[in-house]
Amino acid sequence: MSGSLKSILATAACAGLTEARARIFGHVINPTGQRSPHKILRKKLFGEKIAAWYPYDPKYDDPAVIKREESERLSKLEMLKRRGKGPPKKGQGKRASKRK
Repeated sequence: MSGSLKSILATAACAGLTEARARIFGHVINPTGQRSPHKILRKKLFGEKIAAWYPYDPKYDDPAVIKREESERLSKLEMLKRRGKGPPKKGQGKRASKRK
């Protein structure tokens, strides 16, 4: 009888110790062993660090620069179309004829 009482007290003390340790160190108790997103969610976010790696380009904020680049693109496309080198019409490309 005393053996079973001793084991019950030992398991209760061990469970209490585990809970206290989890509270102190910020761990999550998972007695069932089910999958949990906690490991992923506790990682630091690194999006700002990646964004800081690339230099800031002010041309994206200036509408005059964007408009000029768009007009250059359209004029180049028009020149290519006049020479017959522009993009084909929708459904008229190389791959379109093979699928019929």
